[in-house]
Amino acid sequence: MALLTRLGLDRPELRAWAMYDWANSPFQSTIITAVFPLFFAEVAASGLEPAVATERFAWTTSLAVAITAVIGPLAGTIADYRAAKKRLLGASVALGVLTTALMVFIDAGEWRFAAGLFLVSNVAIAVGYVFYDSLLPHVARPEEMDRVSTSGYAIGYIGGGAVLALNLAWILSPATFGLGDAVAGIKLSFLSVAVWWALFSLPLFLGVREPAGVTDPGHRPGIGLRVTVSRARGTFRELRGYRHAFLMLVAFLLYNDGIQTIIKMAAVYGAEVGIDRNAQIAAFVIVQFVGVPASFLFGLFAGRVGAKTAIYVALAVYVGISTLGYVMTAAWQFFALAALVGTVQGGCQALSRSVFARMIPPEKSSEYFGFFSVFEKFAGVFGPAVFAAAVNLTGSSRPAVLTIIVFFVLGGLVLTRVDVEAGERQVAERATPYG
Repeated sequence: MALLTRLGLDRPELRAWAMYDWANSPFQSTIITAVFPLFFAEVAASGLEPAVATERFAWTTSLAVAITAVIGPLAGTIADYRAAKKRLLGASVALGVLTTALMVFIDAGEWRFAAGLFLVSNVAIAVGYVFYDSLLPHVARPEEMDRVSTSGYAIGYIGGGAVLALNLAWILSPATFGLGDAVAGIKLSFLSVAVWWALFSLPLFLGVREPAGVTDPGHRPGIGLRVTVSRARGTFRELRGYRHAFLMLVAFLLYNDGIQTIIKMAAVYGAEVGIDRNAQIAAFVIVQFVGVPASFLFGLFAGRVGAKTAIYVALAVYVGISTLGYVMTAAWQFFALAALVGTVQGGCQALSRSVFARMIPPEKSSEYFGFFSVFEKFAGVFGPAVFAAAVNLTGSSRPAVLTIIVFFVLGGLVLTRVDVEAGERQVAERATPYG
C-alpha cells in the first residue's frame, strides 16, 4: 500500500479513475497511430491515388478536430449542470466502441465507410476525455493530482503497448495465430481494441461516484442549445478571469503544438532520412514501454520539485530531441529519439492536465475541461504549418526540425507567468457551494 500511496493510487476510486487510461489507450496506439492509418491507405482507399488517399485521411482527421472543438465545451456545460459526467462519458464510450468494432467490416475500396467510422470514433474518444479529465478534481485532492494524473498516463502506456504488441504479432505473423492474412490480423486488432475499451471502462463507472451538478440561481433553467451556448460563453469569460488557469492553457497550446508536431511528422521525417517502416514500428513500441516507468517517475519528481519545474525539464528534453533530430542519420538515433520521447511525453501532458485541474472550480470542471480539449486539439495545427513552410523555403526537412524548438521556448516563457499557488487561492476565494 505504501507504493500505491506514493503513486497516488491508494484509494479504490483513484485506481478506478486511472483504469480508464488503461481502457482507451489501445485506441490511441492501434487506431490513431500505428495500424488504422496504414490500413486506410493500403486497403480502404486502395482504389485511390496515394496522394488522394492521404489528403482524404487528413481531411477526416481535421474534421474530427473541428467537431470536437465545437462539441467539447457544450457537452461539458451539459455535464456540469445536469450532473451527467459519467452518463455522457458512457455514451461516448458506447459510440466509440461500436464504431471501432464496425471497422471489422471495412473492405477494400470502402474509404468512405472507413473515413466515417474513423471520424465518429475519434470524436467519441476526444469528447469522452472532457468528462474523464473533469472527474480528476473530484476523485483526487489537490496535493494528489500530479501523481494521480501521471499514474493514469503510465497505466495507459502499459495497456496501449500491450495491445499494440499483440496486434502487431497478429499482423506480422497471421499464420501463427490461425489467421488467413495480415488484413485478417488488422481487423482482429480493431475488434480487440473495441472489446478492451468496453471491458476496462467498467471500473470507472462502478468505482467513481457522479459529482453533483452546478447549483447556480444566476443561470437560466434548461439545457436547450441556446441556453447551453450562453452558458459556455459565460464559462469562457469566467475562464479568462482565472488568469493563471488561462495562462496555463495558452502555455499548453504552445508547447503541446511542438509535441504534436513531433508525433505527427516523425514517421514522414524518419522515412525521408532512410528509417524503414519496421524500425519505425519498433520505435513506437519503445515509446509505449519507456513511457510506463517514466510517467510514474515524473509524478514522483513533480512531488519533489513542483509540477512546473518538472514541465520545464520535459520541455528542455524536447529541445534536445529536436536538436538530435536535426543531426539524425541512423536508425539507432531514431531509437534514441523514441526513448527520449517516451521519457517525457506522458509526464508532460499528465502534469499539464493536473496543474490546470488545480486552478479551476471543481463544480464546473467539465465546462473548463471542454475548453482544455479545444486548446489540446488545436495544438498541432500551427507546428506542422511552420514545419511545411520551412521545408518549402529550404528544400529539406532538417532545418524544419529546428523550427519546432520555437514552440517549446514560447510555451515555457508563458508558463513562467503561471503562479499555481495564486491560481489555487483564486479558486478557493471564489468557491461557490454545489451539490
